[in-house]
Amino acid sequence: MRKFRVTYAALLVSTFVIGQLAGNAMSPVAGAAGVPVAAAPSAAAATYKFSPVPLGTGVSAVLENVSLWSQPGGSIVSYTLKYTNTSNTSASMLHYFSRVVTPGGSVLPGNPVGADALKRKVGAKESVSVTYYVNAGQTASLQGLKISMLVWDAKTKGYLKQTGAFSVPANYSTAAAAGTSLNTTMSDIPVTASADSLQLYKYGGKVYAKVGISLTNKGNKVLGDPGYSAYLVSASGTSFELALTGSQADYKIQPQEKRSIYYLAEIPSYLKTDNMKLQFTQKDETTKLELPKNAYKLPAATTPNLVVGSGAVKKIVVNSNTIETLLRGANVYAQDADAVWTFQMQLKNTGNKAVTLPNYELAVKSVKGTTFPVSAKSLSGLTLKPLETKIIPLSVRVPLEVEQSGLQLQMIEAVGSEAVSDPGSTGSTGGTGTAGTTETASKMIFPVAYFVIPYALRADVQTGQEYMTTNSFGSFSYSVQSLQRYPWKDDDIVAARLKITNTQSVSLTLPDLKASMKLDKKGLATSADIFLEDTESSVLAPGKSAELYVLGKIPYTADFSDLSITLTGTENTEIIPFLDLSVNNSINGIPSIPQGKAYTVSGKGKNASVQENRTIVYEGANYNLIYTELLMSSEEKRQSKMARLQAYFKTEDGQYYEAAPSQSDNSASPGGKQLVIFWSKLPKTAAIGDLSLYLGTGVTGGKLSESGQEATGFVNVASLMLTPGTNVPAVNLSKTVLYPYTISFLTSEGRHMLESDTINISINYNLLRNNIYETGTLEHKLILQITDPYGLSQERTLTLGTDLTEGTNNIYALAINRSLYKGLGGGTYRLTLYDEFQGERLMLGSQAYSVIQEIPPKTE
Repeated sequence: MRKFRVTYAALLVSTFVIGQLAGNAMSPVAGAAGVPVAAAPSAAAATYKFSPVPLGTGVSAVLENVSLWSQPGGSIVSYTLKYTNTSNTSASMLHYFSRVVTPGGSVLPGNPVGADALKRKVGAKESVSVTYYVNAGQTASLQGLKISMLVWDAKTKGYLKQTGAFSVPANYSTAAAAGTSLNTTMSDIPVTASADSLQLYKYGGKVYAKVGISLTNKGNKVLGDPGYSAYLVSASGTSFELALTGSQADYKIQPQEKRSIYYLAEIPSYLKTDNMKLQFTQKDETTKLELPKNAYKLPAATTPNLVVGSGAVKKIVVNSNTIETLLRGANVYAQDADAVWTFQMQLKNTGNKAVTLPNYELAVKSVKGTTFPVSAKSLSGLTLKPLETKIIPLSVRVPLEVEQSGLQLQMIEAVGSEAVSDPGSTGSTGGTGTAGTTETASKMIFPVAYFVIPYALRADVQTGQEYMTTNSFGSFSYSVQSLQRYPWKDDDIVAARLKITNTQSVSLTLPDLKASMKLDKKGLATSADIFLEDTESSVLAPGKSAELYVLGKIPYTADFSDLSITLTGTENTEIIPFLDLSVNNSINGIPSIPQGKAYTVSGKGKNASVQENRTIVYEGANYNLIYTELLMSSEEKRQSKMARLQAYFKTEDGQYYEAAPSQSDNSASPGGKQLVIFWSKLPKTAAIGDLSLYLGTGVTGGKLSESGQEATGFVNVASLMLTPGTNVPAVNLSKTVLYPYTISFLTSEGRHMLESDTINISINYNLLRNNIYETGTLEHKLILQITDPYGLSQERTLTLGTDLTEGTNNIYALAINRSLYKGLGGGTYRLTLYDEFQGERLMLGSQAYSVIQEIPPKTE
């Protein structure tokens, strides 16, 4: 049946003039037959029996029904005659004619509709029904109308002989009584039909009528939309074109299935709705005329209550399937000058067929009638499988000046179609076509339900407490495991560690989550990184959990009383809310690891323990350089890349200093150890008596940092208490350690030739390399300081492995020169080794050796 539309072109009915002269014989309309138009008597017509009129030997005709449909170009009267031939030979229908005599005395020849135009005979022992139409001009009622039957007779003047007539009684009605079923046909399929309801709705200052009709398919084929036009007709004869509701468009009724079909129309608010009827018409494709079909008297109009209480289920019918709708999870929080409302629309298809929802419009309405639109993009056109439940997240901003209690979520169905043009137009105003016809889109806004929104402020989430929620991705519980704040570059990182547990009986797939974080309710939202500890835990089996970090950067000077976290996912390129929570400023302290205890690194392929090896202070002239070595031991059973560590030094007075890292890029063997170095320059005034290292695992773009990547943050932060050591130089150079080397000066000898300005020094040494720990690039330098017998010093930078070669009993020779040495008569020199790092030094050890005085040989 036709969808709702408004056509701005008058229907031309010039063809009705043809054949209205009483003396003209009926001639069938040539051309192909259109859609069949079956006879469909109303209940009143069915109960009233017209007496047959004889037409010839064994041939008679009886009026089965007669209907009238008023149109701008004249009222169309259609009627169906049933011809019966009881004889043994066929009879030609070209000899039988009918005329409609109006109450005003006009005599109008009946013309067969296109589908019946080619019916030329009635076979022996057969019956044939033919539907005719006439343009009855301004005739507004069937009362007083007659249908005369004539036959061809050459002996009669004018060649037509009247054999009888059918007079329509005064109480004749073509409309089935309210509540009465009518047996009829649609698309040649037997159907039982009855008018169900007439409901009135008021919305936006307009009144809408919703008409329901019940159809039962009595045939053995699927009944689809027969293409009828439907009209709501008042008692005074005013008609309003009806549109199928969006949830009923293109309906299919299976054999023996019963279904209620609903139509909509906008009507004037002043219209009297007593004794209204539903009228169907069908367009005859040959004549392009709209011919009346069945009509049904409607019951008294009712006005349904569309308000759905808080927590109540509203059932709506879409294509005969019941959809249960429920508004749930409503909460509100203030943001800037608005109240931000979030809620969920839960929909469940309780039927046994898949259902696609029509177009809906959503809006929140205040108690004073002001409406605020809500995006319904994810709701309109949604397909629900049988017994499937889906959750649609919704949100709206309502100014704080609006009373927040008493709000309603209005669910509105939009019925209509886009503008179309008539391709059949030829530009002429003659004939049966419409010149330049353009059908302009017209949309009805029809209310479906008004959901009461409970006024509930969003409560802050308490750390460690579990909460339940459901969204379009599934049902799960969540908790904030910890909320930490620690330094990062020029900012602070606020790290919320969340735990999500699948509480449903099927797997829960976490979407590709994005996060934003906001300080206090009036603060600006800032993007945040998400780090999922186990990257394979995005699919959670029933009862399984996943832990993730939400990392937001804030100014280190910022103070806040509460924190809002929003997680969103993407579904078909649309951003869908996943989790929205607020937590007060209950910052958890950073876990402290006592001196000598291990920091634990966890993660797939990254498990390791980290302990302090040593912490030493390089005392400079203007600052102190803090140097910490950590031993990182792999706890994996396979060779694997170790996690990249990030750290900050924290002093006793609460100051933080970024620590520069040095770490091996190589994979670690099972049980293997790596030496990780952190260092930082601190002012001389910094208190380092109670020094700790804020240590964590580096992340880059939501994943663990890899070698060569610059970290954007770090997670799993703990405070490792350090034990700064005091540098005590060795009293000799028999064993000096500069990791990974051990240097042993076995002997050293200095020789001076009398009256020479040079002292030649040789060093006998061992240089052994210890490869038990893997390291990154070590920037230590070995400095050899030589102090001569006069107390004057000079230095050599020794490159281990080059200047000093690995092995035992190696010799390193050097010479020092000064003019003072010409008068040297002996004494001692001192060798001192220094560890130089970033320009600062530590004395490793020192030892004095004697200078051997040599006399040059005499020359002859």
